[in-house]
Order: sequence, then structure tokens, then C-alpha cells
Amino acid sequence: MNNRLERLRTKLSENDLDAIFVSSPENRRYLSGFSGSAGFLIISKDAAVLATDFRYVEQAGQQSPDFRVHRISGGMTWLPELFSELGIKRVGFESGDLTVAGHQTIINVLKDDAVAKEVSMVSTSQFIEPLRMVKEPEELALITRAMEISDHAFQVVTPLIEVGDTEQSVAWKMEIVMREAGAEALAFETIVASGPNSAKPHHHPSDRKIQSGEPIVIDFGARYEGYNSDMTRTICLGEPDETFRIVYDTVLAAQMTASVTVLPTMTSGEADGIAREIIENAGYGEQFGHSLGHGIGLAVHEYPRVGPRSDDPLVDGTVFTIEPGIYIPGWGGVRIEDTVIMEGGKVRSLTTSHKNENPRA
Repeated sequence: MNNRLERLRTKLSENDLDAIFVSSPENRRYLSGFSGSAGFLIISKDAAVLATDFRYVEQAGQQSPDFRVHRISGGMTWLPELFSELGIKRVGFESGDLTVAGHQTIINVLKDDAVAKEVSMVSTSQFIEPLRMVKEPEELALITRAMEISDHAFQVVTPLIEVGDTEQSVAWKMEIVMREAGAEALAFETIVASGPNSAKPHHHPSDRKIQSGEPIVIDFGARYEGYNSDMTRTICLGEPDETFRIVYDTVLAAQMTASVTVLPTMTSGEADGIAREIIENAGYGEQFGHSLGHGIGLAVHEYPRVGPRSDDPLVDGTVFTIEPGIYIPGWGGVRIEDTVIMEGGKVRSLTTSHKNENPRA
């Protein structure tokens, strides 16, 4: 944990900041270990303070030994005194997380304080997030466990799906199995999209009944001790049509080719291009409208960004998804996704479930 603070302090010096005011829950947990739902970090070159209310003071003391726990009450009236005590004059804030109203509240309480009114609040964007990109062994172990829970749910539930089951009922069964296997929560709302609904990448499960011969996209993940997994499989009950076979084989080829071809010398954009070229050559380029993947960890979507316009490096230790898809309005779609890690100069999949469209294979 100390190494995380030192890397952040290096960035503070590089950006001429006395401190950073951390409001993002994921960044707060990454830097302090605190898993409570309320609190702020103030990290300067010499101090690390976790400010939280009475509900979490004891928890904060246990989870964040490198931080001084500062008990607060409602509002931000406590902030000027703390800034003054720490000698902070120029402090960064997370502009992608702090609301306009929250920022204005801080400005108002600072200007009303004789000393703290000299403090400058400096907007920072994606300041801490890149520090989280390369996963430490402890983080990888948690992501791997989250992925094992997801794999287990897929292997238990999908062989039991029957024609006539609703999308909602399948999603609910997936959640039950993941919870019973140890997930503290879903990584995100499970997507079960059947037939024409599978042409919608982020379809909300409905009461539509699953029919024979149609694509069924199931996109889901588990959260385990704060860390997330993400996987997608497309299955079919009964005999699929010719379109399904062509589209499925194209997506599978794109997904597997990227998995064995992506190298740490590539940018994320170059990795995206490997899968995209296969889909474009098959005539479905316009039907692949999202990025190849995304980083995953404390957040479901984090660095590295794995898309056509990204130059994020895929260095050893980065965990990300490889998830090409093809979506045809009126017919349906196919997406296949693994969570992977770049390790020893090549991709290793953390997802182990089969990629056969037959759920009973």
C-alpha cells in the first residue's frame, strides 16, 4: 500500500500539487484499503488522511493503517481546518467524480475561512486511475477468484436453460449461483438477451421467452472483495440458422485470434485492429460498433482502454477483456468475451468456460 502512496506522491510533485482530494470510491479503496461507502482521502507529500463519519471510524482504523482517520460530520465545514493544518495551498480534485454541487460547496466553505480561502482547487482528470492499470499479485488473485465464480455460474446454469424460460429467470438464476459461490455482489446487472434482443449490446433482461434456434447472449460478472470479473458467452438452444453459424464463427475467430496475437509491444488500438479486421473482412464491420475490450479491476471499466482510438499500452500485469461482437438489428447478435491478463509477454485467459454455442456440450 505504501508503494501506491509513493507513486501518487511522485505525480503530485510532477504536477506541482501540494495534495489530492480523493472522492472516487474505487480510488479511495485502492489507495487506503477502506471499503466503506462514505469518506474522502486527503493525500499530501507528508500526510495521508481518511475523513469519514462515525459509522466507519472503527472500520477505517482497521483497514487503513497507513492513514490518519479523521472523524467528520455532515457537510464540508471540516475541510478548511484540515487543509490549513496540513499546509495545503494547491490541491487537486477528481473532476470526473466530484459533482458540480459538491465542488461548489467546497469552494464556498474555503472562501469563508480566513486561512483556507487562499487554497486553489485544481481540476484533475484520470489522475489516479492509470496507477491502477498494472495489477499487483494480490489484486490478480481477487480478480481470478471473481472470474472463477462467474465461470462456475455459467457452467451450472446454462445446461439447465430450456426453451420457454424468460431472460429474467435466467439472469436471476445466474445471480443466485454467483452469490452462493461467494460473490459479494454482481459486477454489473446481468445481461440476458435472446433473439432480436441480442442485437442490443446492453439489453435489459425482459420477460421475453427464449425460443429454439436463436442466439442468446449472456454477459455477466461477479464482484469479490471489491474486484470484478466480466465474461460473455453466446449460446443457442436447438438448431441455429445459417446466419448464426456464420456470425458466430466470425466472432469466435476474431476473439481467439486477438487472444493469441496481442503482444505487449502493441497499443490497445493495434490490438483492437486485429479482431476488427477479421470482422470487417467478413462483411460485418458496421455491425461491430464497440471497442474490443476494457480494463477491469476495482471498476468494471478502467485502464487500459482497449479500443480503436486508444494508445494505452498492454504491458505485463494489465488485466482486460477481449470481447468482439456482431449485432444485426431484427435478427440478433453474438458476443464472446474473456477476461485476460498480459503475462510473460502474452495473453493468458482468466476465463475458462467453453466457447461452444451448445450449452450442453
